[in-house]
Amino acid sequence: MRHTLPIAPQFYVTAPQPCPYLEGRMERKLFTALQGDNADKLNNSLSQQGFRRSQNVLYRPSCAECSACLSARIDINRFRPSRSQRKIARRNDQLVRRATSPWATEEQYELFRRYLDVRHADGGMADMDVFEFAAMIEETPIRSRVVEYADPDSNALIAVSLTDVLEDGVSMVYSFYTPDLPQASLGTYMILDHVEIAREAGLPYVYLGYWVPGSQKMGYKSNFSGLEVYLGGAWQVMTDPKSHGADLHPLSTDPIAEQVANIHLPDRRPTRR
Repeated sequence: MRHTLPIAPQFYVTAPQPCPYLEGRMERKLFTALQGDNADKLNNSLSQQGFRRSQNVLYRPSCAECSACLSARIDINRFRPSRSQRKIARRNDQLVRRATSPWATEEQYELFRRYLDVRHADGGMADMDVFEFAAMIEETPIRSRVVEYADPDSNALIAVSLTDVLEDGVSMVYSFYTPDLPQASLGTYMILDHVEIAREAGLPYVYLGYWVPGSQKMGYKSNFSGLEVYLGGAWQVMTDPKSHGADLHPLSTDPIAEQVANIHLPDRRPTRR
């Protein structure tokens, strides 16, 4: 009998598009498909190298003349909540957390639409319909959960996070919440609660996606102690966020071929389930 090994993942580059974080700059991504028996292994390995998941694709910024976007994660062993974060946790401690399989619901979509209309009306997801939303939630070849937060009295849905479970942490793929409670700081609360989720599971990290120096949309991530950023091919402890700048030098990004050559791929033998 002839035996074959699974084909190694192929990497591609997106066409340049306007950057949502730095005006006048073009954004480009390096990506690969997430599928097959090795999906969990590939997701774990590339997440540890600064990649993020979107449905069945793993991607990492690879802009030609910019390296501003830095993958960020919280080391929960070094995390210490600030005074304001402790207040936010107490303010929301009555919310009921429920983790479910990655299935989309009408209630989730209605909350998602209200969140976008108020917070990101001009963003890339503004035109997402219910079918595209369902695909975002449900098209996952790995271990994912929908973490919902509900009002204990009315049972109304208040906040949602699509969360992946990695071998070394939890990854907040996308989160949204009611725009009617700005004083609750629900975005911060969900991160604080995911620190607790990771701690309860014995996992060391909470992956937050990308942080961009000077970006108002991403600035809140630097408010968490124990933060690390993926820079220069390794995770580095963030000391002073102001010490990081948007590197716009034309030589700040390695050529695509060199980037791909430096990616560490997992053992390609299929994972036994």
